[in-house]
Amino acid sequence: MFLKLDGKGALFEQIYRAVRAGILDGRLAPGSRAPATRELARELHVSRNVAMMAYQQLIAEGYLASRRGAGTFVAHELPERLTTVGRRRAARSRDALPSPRLSAYARRTREEAAVAPLRWEPRRAALPYDFRYGRPAFADFPHDTWCRILARRARRATIRDLDYLPAEGLPALRETIAGYAARARGIECSPDQVMVLSGSQQAFDLAARVLIDPGDTVIFEEPHYRAGRIAMKAAGARIETVAVDDHGLPVDQLAHRSACRMAVVTPSHQFPTGAVMPLARRLELIRWANRAGACVFEDDYDSEYRYEGRPIEAMRALDEFGCVLYAATFSKLMFPALRLGYMILPDSMVDSFRSAKALADTGCPALPQLALVDFIREGHFERHLHRLRVRNASRRAAMLEAIDRYLGNRARVTGINAGIHALIWLPEFPFRETREIRARAERLGVGVYSVGPFYLKPPPHAGLILGYSSLPEKQIAEGIRRLAAALNS
Repeated sequence: MFLKLDGKGALFEQIYRAVRAGILDGRLAPGSRAPATRELARELHVSRNVAMMAYQQLIAEGYLASRRGAGTFVAHELPERLTTVGRRRAARSRDALPSPRLSAYARRTREEAAVAPLRWEPRRAALPYDFRYGRPAFADFPHDTWCRILARRARRATIRDLDYLPAEGLPALRETIAGYAARARGIECSPDQVMVLSGSQQAFDLAARVLIDPGDTVIFEEPHYRAGRIAMKAAGARIETVAVDDHGLPVDQLAHRSACRMAVVTPSHQFPTGAVMPLARRLELIRWANRAGACVFEDDYDSEYRYEGRPIEAMRALDEFGCVLYAATFSKLMFPALRLGYMILPDSMVDSFRSAKALADTGCPALPQLALVDFIREGHFERHLHRLRVRNASRRAAMLEAIDRYLGNRARVTGINAGIHALIWLPEFPFRETREIRARAERLGVGVYSVGPFYLKPPPHAGLILGYSSLPEKQIAEGIRRLAAALNS
């Protein structure tokens, strides 16, 4: 029998797979004599011991049977599901079966995901000028310092550190985050109000499961963070949107929406337009939520990056009624693969969210939490933020200069006073031409991203979100020059 070895793994494993394949596809019929191990070894130029090891595994699994004094034979009976014919028949049977019934939650999630993917899809080839938004500057992160702290924590881990942690997070990390939130965002809270999560998306999912019943109304800004909307819609929420202006969400448009259960906002840096909600509107939104018996979900995704004016106080710091849920992430401040974020909850919601978090998982990984405690307490985190602000301010200036030089009056820029992305509107191009603009830019090596997925109703003009934190200044300038060339082609 001709056997073709696949070259993967030990020789006896290759022989095992080759003989097994010959049995399953019918080249070795049930009951037929298998080649002797001595003969097989000679044919394949291997030692007899190697051939014997392969046969022993096949005998142990029931593909071959050894008869004393007679030789080795293919088993007379094999489960049909293992044979090639049986597998084909089973595949046809599966195709004929009706699909399992999905829950309403799954159907709603699948319908939304069909419109646009919920996660980044890798490009077929890397682009030299990729303005992907939401990505921090990995080269700026103090990788060696983080690795040293992580290794130190791993070496010194105790049995207690290796056990299950509270689902709401390591107590030391919750205490550290509470201290940081007070310093950086003006939020006075106890560690008990802090919940460590795998990121902002888990915050949306928990809020939807704890606070939303099917049919409840949830208000989103228009445009808005799409994956947050999907989490609410999957829970059965009825989504309503309010168009933002230059100062974020116009709260006066909520006056007639007293039946609303929640308003989701990005007040410190509206996503993706970049508008900042002034103090008067923040206070008005909190008062509206208190009157309506609603809550406010404050998504503070990148407020640490602010380049003009004083830092903006978080809405949670202004809440005297206990109606604001504050969510933040370390993904854009450190690196996304860390998968750590947090919520700061009103006292009245802590127990409910802890129970829901324990059902979702039994806690985020312990070692990164332990390392993050040291990274913040030893001052590395805030020194890193200071360096990022300085370097991103330089990248921001390079982008503004390049847009002014190469695009001029053809582009209107918003959202660049804070954060790590800019939104540019192209008034001379209708929204339907956005896909073609992206394709032309990609042919020139430039990756740009449409604002369309963040609108329920497409805007009238083409809009592009351009992230700049992961590109050097020269690449930013050259990328914008090429984008201008794509618009002219």
